[in-house]
Amino acid sequence: MQTSDIVKFDREHIWHPYTSMNNPLPVYPVARAKGVRLTLEDGRELIDGMSSWWAAIHGYSHPRLVRALTQQAQTMSHVMFGGITHRPAVELARRLVDMTPAPLQRVFFSDSGSVSVEVAIKMAFQYWLSKGETGRCRLLTVRGGYHGDTFRTMSVCDPENGMHSLFAGVLAKSVFAPAPTPAFDAPWEDEHFDAFEQLVREHEAELAAVVLEPIVQGAGGMRFYSPEFLRRVREICTRTGILLIADEIATGFGRSGKLFACEHAGISPDIMCLGKALTGGTMTLAATLATDRVANGISDGELSVLMHGPTFMGNPLACAVACASLDLLVENDWAASVSAIGDQLRRELAPCADLPTVRDVRTLGAIGVVETTRPVDMAALQRFFVDRGVWVRPFGRLVYVMPPYIMKKDDLSQITSAIVDAVARPELLS
Repeated sequence: MQTSDIVKFDREHIWHPYTSMNNPLPVYPVARAKGVRLTLEDGRELIDGMSSWWAAIHGYSHPRLVRALTQQAQTMSHVMFGGITHRPAVELARRLVDMTPAPLQRVFFSDSGSVSVEVAIKMAFQYWLSKGETGRCRLLTVRGGYHGDTFRTMSVCDPENGMHSLFAGVLAKSVFAPAPTPAFDAPWEDEHFDAFEQLVREHEAELAAVVLEPIVQGAGGMRFYSPEFLRRVREICTRTGILLIADEIATGFGRSGKLFACEHAGISPDIMCLGKALTGGTMTLAATLATDRVANGISDGELSVLMHGPTFMGNPLACAVACASLDLLVENDWAASVSAIGDQLRRELAPCADLPTVRDVRTLGAIGVVETTRPVDMAALQRFFVDRGVWVRPFGRLVYVMPPYIMKKDDLSQITSAIVDAVARPELLS
Protein backbone atom coordinates (compact mmCIF):
# COMPACT_ATOMS: atom_id res chain seq x y z
CA MET A 1 0.00 0.00 0.00
CA GLN A 2 1.12 3.51 -0.77
CA THR A 3 1.01 6.08 2.02
CA SER A 4 -2.01 7.68 0.39
CA ASP A 5 -3.78 4.29 0.40
CA ILE A 6 -3.09 3.86 4.11
CA VAL A 7 -4.50 7.29 4.92
CA LYS A 8 -7.54 6.75 2.69
CA PHE A 9 -8.44 3.38 4.20
CA ASP A 10 -7.84 4.68 7.69
CA ARG A 11 -10.11 7.67 7.08
CA GLU A 12 -12.91 5.50 5.74
CA HIS A 13 -12.79 2.56 8.15
CA ILE A 14 -10.77 3.10 11.34
CA TRP A 15 -12.28 4.86 14.33
CA HIS A 16 -9.58 6.72 16.32
CA PRO A 17 -10.02 7.88 19.93
CA TYR A 18 -12.25 10.91 20.43
CA THR A 19 -12.68 11.33 16.67
CA SER A 20 -15.71 11.74 14.44
CA MET A 21 -16.04 9.31 11.54
CA ASN A 22 -17.82 12.03 9.56
CA ASN A 23 -15.14 14.64 10.08
CA PRO A 24 -12.00 12.84 11.28
CA LEU A 25 -8.87 14.68 12.28
CA PRO A 26 -5.78 14.13 10.11
CA VAL A 27 -3.64 11.11 10.96
CA TYR A 28 0.07 10.66 10.32
CA PRO A 29 1.11 7.09 9.38
CA VAL A 30 4.09 5.90 11.40
CA ALA A 31 6.39 3.31 9.84
CA ARG A 32 8.95 2.89 12.65
CA ALA A 33 9.64 4.02 16.19
CA LYS A 34 13.15 4.01 17.66
CA GLY A 35 14.53 5.83 20.65
CA VAL A 36 12.61 9.12 20.90
CA ARG A 37 11.79 9.32 17.20
CA LEU A 38 8.79 8.34 15.14
CA THR A 39 9.52 7.83 11.44
CA LEU A 40 6.53 8.52 9.21
CA GLU A 41 5.72 6.52 6.09
CA ASP A 42 6.89 9.48 3.99
CA GLY A 43 10.30 9.43 5.69
CA ARG A 44 9.89 12.43 7.99
CA GLU A 45 11.09 12.04 11.57
CA LEU A 46 9.26 13.39 14.60
CA ILE A 47 10.71 13.76 18.09
CA ASP A 48 8.09 12.31 20.39
CA GLY A 49 7.14 14.57 23.27
CA MET A 50 4.22 12.43 24.42
CA SER A 51 5.82 9.06 25.30
CA SER A 52 2.74 7.58 23.65
CA TRP A 53 0.44 9.00 26.35
CA TRP A 54 2.92 8.74 29.24
CA ALA A 55 3.91 5.11 28.55
CA ALA A 56 7.17 4.88 26.52
CA ILE A 57 9.46 6.14 29.28
CA HIS A 58 12.51 4.33 27.85
CA GLY A 59 11.77 5.40 24.27
CA TYR A 60 10.85 2.95 21.54
CA SER A 61 12.36 -0.43 20.59
CA HIS A 62 14.70 -0.47 23.56
CA PRO A 63 16.90 -3.55 23.05
CA ARG A 64 16.38 -4.81 26.62
CA LEU A 65 12.61 -4.70 26.23
CA VAL A 66 12.71 -6.25 22.77
CA ARG A 67 14.93 -9.04 24.07
CA ALA A 68 12.63 -9.74 27.02
CA LEU A 69 9.66 -9.89 24.66
CA THR A 70 11.25 -12.20 22.11
CA GLN A 71 12.78 -14.54 24.68
CA GLN A 72 9.48 -14.92 26.48
CA ALA A 73 7.60 -15.48 23.21
CA GLN A 74 9.82 -18.49 22.48
CA THR A 75 8.74 -20.11 25.75
CA MET A 76 5.14 -19.06 26.41
CA SER A 77 3.27 -16.12 24.94
CA HIS A 78 0.07 -16.63 26.91
CA VAL A 79 -1.63 -18.99 29.30
CA MET A 80 -4.83 -18.56 31.29
CA PHE A 81 -4.29 -17.23 34.80
CA GLY A 82 -7.10 -19.19 36.42
CA GLY A 83 -5.53 -22.04 38.36
CA ILE A 84 -2.13 -21.38 36.78
CA THR A 85 0.80 -19.14 37.64
CA HIS A 86 4.14 -18.53 35.96
CA ARG A 87 7.54 -17.02 36.62
CA PRO A 88 7.06 -13.66 34.78
CA ALA A 89 3.91 -12.84 36.78
CA VAL A 90 5.49 -13.85 40.08
CA GLU A 91 8.66 -11.88 39.36
CA LEU A 92 6.67 -8.80 38.36
CA ALA A 93 4.43 -8.99 41.42
CA ARG A 94 7.53 -9.25 43.62
CA ARG A 95 9.02 -6.14 42.03
CA LEU A 96 5.77 -4.20 42.45
CA VAL A 97 5.39 -5.18 46.10
CA ASP A 98 8.99 -4.14 46.73
CA MET A 99 8.67 -0.80 44.89
CA THR A 100 5.32 0.44 46.14
CA PRO A 101 4.47 1.60 49.69
CA ALA A 102 4.87 -1.23 52.20
CA PRO A 103 1.18 -1.81 53.06
CA LEU A 104 0.39 -2.72 49.43
CA GLN A 105 0.99 -6.47 49.43
CA ARG A 106 -1.63 -7.99 47.10
CA VAL A 107 -1.41 -7.67 43.29
CA PHE A 108 -4.20 -8.15 40.75
CA PHE A 109 -3.19 -7.97 37.07
CA SER A 110 -5.38 -6.68 34.24
CA ASP A 111 -4.78 -5.47 30.71
CA SER A 112 -5.53 -1.73 30.75
CA GLY A 113 -5.55 1.25 33.06
CA SER A 114 -9.31 1.72 32.89
CA VAL A 115 -9.84 -1.89 33.91
CA SER A 116 -7.39 -1.54 36.81
CA VAL A 117 -9.54 1.31 38.17
CA GLU A 118 -12.68 -0.76 37.59
CA VAL A 119 -11.05 -3.53 39.62
CA ALA A 120 -10.12 -1.09 42.39
CA ILE A 121 -13.70 0.17 42.59
CA LYS A 122 -15.04 -3.39 42.61
CA MET A 123 -12.59 -4.22 45.42
CA ALA A 124 -13.92 -1.31 47.45
CA PHE A 125 -17.57 -2.23 46.97
CA GLN A 126 -16.97 -5.92 47.63
CA TYR A 127 -14.96 -5.10 50.75
CA TRP A 128 -17.93 -3.36 52.32
CA LEU A 129 -20.40 -5.99 51.11
CA SER A 130 -18.24 -8.65 52.74
CA LYS A 131 -18.48 -6.70 56.00
CA GLY A 132 -22.27 -6.58 55.70
CA GLU A 133 -22.42 -2.82 55.06
CA THR A 134 -24.61 -2.82 51.97
CA GLY A 135 -25.27 0.92 52.11
CA ARG A 136 -21.72 1.89 51.13
CA CYS A 137 -22.28 2.01 47.39
CA ARG A 138 -21.04 5.46 46.35
CA LEU A 139 -17.66 6.99 45.57
CA LEU A 140 -16.24 10.39 46.51
CA THR A 141 -13.87 12.07 44.10
CA VAL A 142 -12.74 15.54 43.05
CA ARG A 143 -13.55 17.65 40.02
CA GLY A 144 -10.91 17.85 37.32
CA GLY A 145 -10.08 14.16 37.45
CA TYR A 146 -9.74 11.49 34.78
CA HIS A 147 -9.77 7.75 35.48
CA GLY A 148 -10.66 6.03 32.21
CA ASP A 149 -13.40 5.55 29.67
CA THR A 150 -15.27 2.49 30.93
CA PHE A 151 -18.60 3.19 32.58
CA ARG A 152 -17.71 3.10 36.25
CA THR A 153 -14.48 5.00 35.68
CA MET A 154 -16.39 7.63 33.70
CA SER A 155 -18.58 8.13 36.76
CA VAL A 156 -15.58 9.50 38.69
CA CYS A 157 -14.18 11.62 35.85
CA ASP A 158 -14.83 15.36 35.85
CA PRO A 159 -18.60 15.86 35.50
CA GLU A 160 -18.27 18.90 33.21
CA ASN A 161 -15.20 18.17 31.07
CA GLY A 162 -15.90 14.43 31.08
CA MET A 163 -18.79 12.51 29.54
CA HIS A 164 -21.48 12.91 32.20
CA SER A 165 -23.85 14.98 30.12
CA LEU A 166 -23.84 12.46 27.26
CA PHE A 167 -24.31 9.42 29.52
CA ALA A 168 -26.24 11.11 32.34
CA GLY A 169 -29.03 8.55 32.28
CA VAL A 170 -26.79 5.53 32.77
CA LEU A 171 -23.80 6.67 34.84
CA ALA A 172 -23.66 5.97 38.57
CA LYS A 173 -23.92 9.10 40.70
CA SER A 174 -20.65 9.87 42.45
CA VAL A 175 -20.07 12.60 45.04
CA PHE A 176 -17.87 15.40 43.69
CA ALA A 177 -15.73 17.72 45.77
CA PRO A 178 -14.21 20.87 44.25
CA ALA A 179 -10.92 20.41 42.39
CA PRO A 180 -8.02 20.17 44.84
CA THR A 181 -6.34 23.42 45.87
CA PRO A 182 -3.93 25.09 46.24
CA ALA A 183 -1.37 24.52 43.49
CA PHE A 184 1.56 22.21 44.17
CA ASP A 185 3.93 24.79 45.64
CA ALA A 186 1.40 27.34 46.93
CA PRO A 187 0.85 28.10 50.64
CA TRP A 188 -1.62 25.83 52.42
CA GLU A 189 -4.63 27.08 54.38
CA ASP A 190 -6.95 24.75 56.29
CA GLU A 191 -9.92 26.19 54.42
CA HIS A 192 -8.67 24.47 51.25
CA PHE A 193 -9.96 21.22 52.72
CA ASP A 194 -13.26 22.44 54.16
CA ALA A 195 -15.48 21.48 51.22
CA PHE A 196 -14.02 17.98 50.95
CA GLU A 197 -14.34 17.40 54.69
CA GLN A 198 -17.94 18.62 54.66
CA LEU A 199 -18.86 16.15 51.90
CA VAL A 200 -17.33 13.30 53.89
CA ARG A 201 -19.44 14.28 56.90
CA GLU A 202 -22.61 14.43 54.79
CA HIS A 203 -22.08 11.14 52.93
CA GLU A 204 -19.86 9.06 55.23
CA ALA A 205 -22.37 6.24 55.75
CA GLU A 206 -22.78 5.66 52.00
CA LEU A 207 -19.17 6.06 50.85
CA ALA A 208 -17.14 3.01 49.93
CA ALA A 209 -14.01 4.83 48.78
CA VAL A 210 -12.35 8.05 47.74
CA VAL A 211 -10.89 7.87 44.22
CA LEU A 212 -8.35 10.40 43.04
CA GLU A 213 -5.16 10.96 41.08
CA PRO A 214 -2.44 11.82 43.58
CA ILE A 215 -0.87 15.27 43.08
CA VAL A 216 -1.22 15.33 39.26
CA GLN A 217 -4.63 15.53 37.62
CA GLY A 218 -3.88 14.28 34.11
CA ALA A 219 -6.24 14.22 31.16
CA GLY A 220 -8.91 16.08 33.13
CA GLY A 221 -6.88 19.29 33.10
CA MET A 222 -3.15 18.70 33.74
CA ARG A 223 -3.20 20.39 37.13
CA PHE A 224 -0.74 19.89 40.02
CA TYR A 225 -2.08 20.28 43.55
CA SER A 226 -0.68 20.53 47.07
CA PRO A 227 0.64 17.38 48.76
CA GLU A 228 -1.04 18.64 51.95
CA PHE A 229 -4.44 18.10 50.32
CA LEU A 230 -3.56 14.45 49.73
CA ARG A 231 -2.29 14.09 53.30
CA ARG A 232 -5.61 15.42 54.59
CA VAL A 233 -7.51 12.96 52.39
CA ARG A 234 -5.47 10.09 53.82
CA GLU A 235 -6.13 11.29 57.36
CA ILE A 236 -9.89 11.54 56.92
CA CYS A 237 -10.06 8.17 55.20
CA THR A 238 -8.11 6.59 58.07
CA ARG A 239 -10.39 8.25 60.62
CA THR A 240 -13.63 7.18 58.94
CA GLY A 241 -12.56 3.84 57.51
CA ILE A 242 -13.39 4.91 53.95
CA LEU A 243 -10.97 3.27 51.52
CA LEU A 244 -8.54 5.44 49.55
CA ILE A 245 -7.92 4.50 45.90
CA ALA A 246 -4.90 6.20 44.30
CA ASP A 247 -4.95 6.20 40.51
CA GLU A 248 -1.22 6.24 39.72
CA ILE A 249 -1.65 5.08 36.12
CA ALA A 250 -0.28 8.32 34.68
CA THR A 251 2.05 9.28 37.54
CA GLY A 252 3.55 5.93 38.51
CA PHE A 253 7.20 5.07 37.82
CA GLY A 254 8.74 8.50 38.21
CA ARG A 255 6.78 10.90 36.01
CA SER A 256 6.00 13.42 38.78
CA GLY A 257 9.54 13.43 40.18
CA LYS A 258 8.78 10.75 42.77
CA LEU A 259 8.61 7.05 41.97
CA PHE A 260 4.91 7.26 42.87
CA ALA A 261 3.11 10.56 43.29
CA CYS A 262 1.76 9.51 46.69
CA GLU A 263 5.32 9.90 47.96
CA HIS A 264 5.05 13.69 47.60
CA ALA A 265 2.63 13.52 50.54
CA GLY A 266 4.32 10.63 52.33
CA ILE A 267 1.13 8.55 52.30
CA SER A 268 0.04 5.09 51.22
CA PRO A 269 -3.41 4.33 49.77
CA ASP A 270 -5.51 1.27 50.49
CA ILE A 271 -5.61 0.48 46.78
CA MET A 272 -3.24 1.67 44.03
CA CYS A 273 -3.78 1.47 40.26
CA LEU A 274 -0.80 1.17 37.91
CA GLY A 275 -0.48 1.00 34.13
CA LYS A 276 0.88 3.01 31.18
CA ALA A 277 4.66 3.04 31.88
CA LEU A 278 4.51 -0.37 33.58
CA THR A 279 5.88 -2.10 30.46
CA GLY A 280 7.72 0.92 29.13
CA GLY A 281 4.97 1.34 26.53
CA THR A 282 5.76 -1.99 24.86
CA MET A 283 2.70 -4.04 25.86
CA THR A 284 -0.65 -3.25 27.42
CA LEU A 285 -0.67 -4.24 31.09
CA ALA A 286 -2.01 -2.86 34.36
CA ALA A 287 -2.08 -3.80 38.01
CA THR A 288 -4.24 -3.05 41.03
CA LEU A 289 -2.44 -3.37 44.36
CA ALA A 290 -4.28 -3.66 47.67
CA THR A 291 -3.47 -3.89 51.35
CA ASP A 292 -4.01 -6.97 53.48
CA ARG A 293 -6.95 -5.15 55.06
CA VAL A 294 -8.74 -4.97 51.71
CA ALA A 295 -7.79 -8.45 50.51
CA ASN A 296 -8.64 -10.15 53.80
CA GLY A 297 -11.82 -8.13 54.16
CA ILE A 298 -13.06 -9.45 50.83
CA SER A 299 -11.79 -12.98 51.38
CA ASP A 300 -13.39 -13.29 54.82
CA GLY A 301 -16.82 -12.46 53.44
CA GLU A 302 -19.65 -14.79 52.43
CA LEU A 303 -18.61 -14.36 48.79
CA SER A 304 -14.91 -14.85 49.45
CA VAL A 305 -13.50 -14.42 45.92
CA LEU A 306 -12.86 -11.16 44.08
CA MET A 307 -15.40 -11.19 41.26
CA HIS A 308 -13.15 -10.28 38.36
CA GLY A 309 -10.98 -12.22 35.90
CA PRO A 310 -9.83 -10.77 32.56
CA THR A 311 -8.90 -13.34 29.91
CA PHE A 312 -5.44 -11.88 29.36
CA MET A 313 -4.61 -11.00 32.96
CA GLY A 314 -1.04 -11.84 33.90
CA ASN A 315 -0.05 -12.23 30.25
CA PRO A 316 3.50 -13.70 30.29
CA LEU A 317 4.77 -11.51 27.43
CA ALA A 318 3.59 -8.33 29.13
CA CYS A 319 4.85 -9.43 32.55
CA ALA A 320 8.30 -10.29 31.18
CA VAL A 321 8.60 -6.92 29.45
CA ALA A 322 7.38 -5.13 32.59
CA CYS A 323 10.09 -6.81 34.66
CA ALA A 324 12.72 -5.65 32.17
CA SER A 325 11.25 -2.14 32.12
CA LEU A 326 11.30 -1.82 35.91
CA ASP A 327 14.89 -3.07 35.99
CA LEU A 328 15.83 -0.42 33.42
CA LEU A 329 14.06 2.25 35.47
CA VAL A 330 16.21 1.52 38.50
CA GLU A 331 19.48 0.98 36.63
CA ASN A 332 19.22 4.17 34.56
CA ASP A 333 18.77 6.58 37.52
CA TRP A 334 15.30 7.69 36.53
CA ALA A 335 15.28 10.38 39.22
CA ALA A 336 18.24 12.24 37.73
CA SER A 337 16.76 12.00 34.22
CA VAL A 338 13.36 13.27 35.33
CA SER A 339 14.94 16.11 37.29
CA ALA A 340 17.02 17.23 34.31
CA ILE A 341 14.02 17.13 31.97
CA GLY A 342 11.94 19.07 34.50
CA ASP A 343 14.56 21.78 34.90
CA GLN A 344 14.83 22.19 31.14
CA LEU A 345 11.06 22.30 30.65
CA ARG A 346 10.79 24.96 33.34
CA ARG A 347 13.43 27.16 31.73
CA GLU A 348 12.45 26.75 28.11
CA LEU A 349 8.67 27.00 28.51
CA ALA A 350 8.92 30.06 30.80
CA PRO A 351 8.74 32.59 27.89
CA CYS A 352 5.20 31.37 27.16
CA ALA A 353 3.99 33.04 30.36
CA ASP A 354 4.52 36.47 28.81
CA LEU A 355 2.32 35.77 25.78
CA PRO A 356 -1.21 37.22 25.61
CA THR A 357 -2.45 33.86 24.27
CA VAL A 358 -1.30 31.98 27.38
CA ARG A 359 -3.16 31.65 30.68
CA ASP A 360 -0.63 29.58 32.63
CA VAL A 361 2.62 27.64 32.41
CA ARG A 362 3.33 24.86 34.89
CA THR A 363 5.79 22.00 35.27
CA LEU A 364 6.28 19.11 37.66
CA GLY A 365 8.73 16.26 37.25
CA ALA A 366 8.95 15.39 33.57
CA ILE A 367 5.65 17.11 32.75
CA GLY A 368 5.34 20.48 31.04
CA VAL A 369 2.01 22.25 30.48
CA VAL A 370 1.09 25.45 28.64
CA GLU A 371 -2.55 26.44 29.12
CA THR A 372 -3.84 28.80 26.46
CA THR A 373 -6.59 31.39 26.80
CA ARG A 374 -8.69 29.77 24.08
CA PRO A 375 -9.03 26.17 22.89
CA VAL A 376 -6.49 25.16 20.29
CA ASP A 377 -7.32 24.38 16.67
CA MET A 378 -6.36 20.73 16.96
CA ALA A 379 -5.84 19.96 13.26
CA ALA A 380 -3.91 23.16 12.55
CA LEU A 381 -1.73 22.91 15.64
CA GLN A 382 -0.96 19.24 15.03
CA ARG A 383 0.10 20.06 11.46
CA PHE A 384 2.29 22.89 12.76
CA PHE A 385 4.10 20.55 15.14
CA VAL A 386 4.61 17.87 12.49
CA ASP A 387 6.06 20.47 10.15
CA ARG A 388 8.48 21.42 12.96
CA GLY A 389 9.54 17.79 13.33
CA VAL A 390 7.97 17.10 16.72
CA TRP A 391 5.03 15.09 17.98
CA VAL A 392 2.89 16.95 20.52
CA ARG A 393 -0.79 16.08 20.94
CA PRO A 394 -2.72 18.99 22.54
CA PHE A 395 -6.34 19.00 23.67
CA GLY A 396 -8.75 21.72 24.73
CA ARG A 397 -6.65 24.63 25.99
CA LEU A 398 -3.70 22.43 26.93
CA VAL A 399 -0.43 22.03 25.06
CA TYR A 400 1.54 19.60 27.18
CA VAL A 401 4.49 17.22 26.97
CA MET A 402 5.81 14.28 28.99
CA PRO A 403 8.94 13.15 27.13
CA PRO A 404 10.66 9.77 27.38
CA TYR A 405 13.20 9.79 30.19
CA ILE A 406 16.02 9.11 27.71
CA MET A 407 15.46 12.34 25.76
CA LYS A 408 18.58 14.45 25.11
CA LYS A 409 18.73 18.20 25.65
CA ASP A 410 18.80 19.18 21.98
CA ASP A 411 15.77 17.07 21.17
CA LEU A 412 13.83 18.48 24.10
CA SER A 413 14.79 22.02 23.05
CA GLN A 414 13.34 21.36 19.61
CA ILE A 415 10.05 20.44 21.25
CA THR A 416 9.94 23.39 23.64
CA SER A 417 10.91 25.83 20.88
CA ALA A 418 8.06 24.54 18.73
CA ILE A 419 5.62 24.95 21.63
CA VAL A 420 6.70 28.53 22.35
CA ASP A 421 6.31 29.42 18.67
CA ALA A 422 2.97 27.62 18.38
CA VAL A 423 1.17 29.20 21.32
CA ALA A 424 2.34 32.65 20.20
CA ARG A 425 0.20 32.30 17.05
CA PRO A 426 -3.44 33.31 17.60
CA GLU A 427 -4.40 31.65 14.30
CA LEU A 428 -3.64 28.25 15.85
CA LEU A 429 -6.27 28.81 18.52
CA SER A 430 -9.95 28.30 17.77
